[in-house]
Amino acid sequence: MADVRTSEREARADRILDVAEDLLLRWGYRRATIDEIAQRAGVGKGTVYLHWRTREQVFFAVGAREATAMIDAVVTAMRADPAEIALDAYLSRFFLEAMRRPVLRALFTRDAETLGKFLSSPAREPLESGKLLASRAYLGVLAEHGLLRDGLRPEDLDYPLPTIAFGFFGVEPLLPPHLDLTLEDKAARLADVLRRSFGPATPPPADRLAAAAPQVIEVFEDLARTFRAAAYGETS
Repeated sequence: MADVRTSEREARADRILDVAEDLLLRWGYRRATIDEIAQRAGVGKGTVYLHWRTREQVFFAVGAREATAMIDAVVTAMRADPAEIALDAYLSRFFLEAMRRPVLRALFTRDAETLGKFLSSPAREPLESGKLLASRAYLGVLAEHGLLRDGLRPEDLDYPLPTIAFGFFGVEPLLPPHLDLTLEDKAARLADVLRRSFGPATPPPADRLAAAAPQVIEVFEDLARTFRAAAYGETS
């Protein structure tokens, strides 16, 4: 019976979040009100607040649901090929997955027209944190298995890694129109920068990647669970 209630709760939350995401992308954060979301989702305003306490939390949940889907895609790739756990491979996939998801793209490229005041709200901070990008736990596994440059500690990446990775997102609105690069081209260039900056001197052997993969996957599955719980109002 509890499973049925949970399933019904998540289905209702999905319906609300589908509407919230649609209004966010079509109208922008400023115009997408709780009243409008509730009406279009076919629920009462109070029902929305059963899941999330504030309007900001609703839109955080929209992003958290997208982040969960993105992490799930990353984990699927890692399960299929342990080489995907390498820092350059992972973050190039992160870039591709995020840029293909309109809400995350708007967040990471600082799209003020879509997100408005939400960009300065504390509610959005977990979606932009280093934990989502590359947690110390993940980097620790890489260091333990010799998948980072010799002598490089996880904490050494606290500043340069997000600067590089988020820089590839942030530069999007500034790129000149004549720069003819596909999303895949940009991801490949990000991977190259990361490999040259932080990767081991020689490509790691397949058995080393395979040995580290279960620990890395566990880190990202834990992260996906955290964002999934937030998306469905379980931690609100």
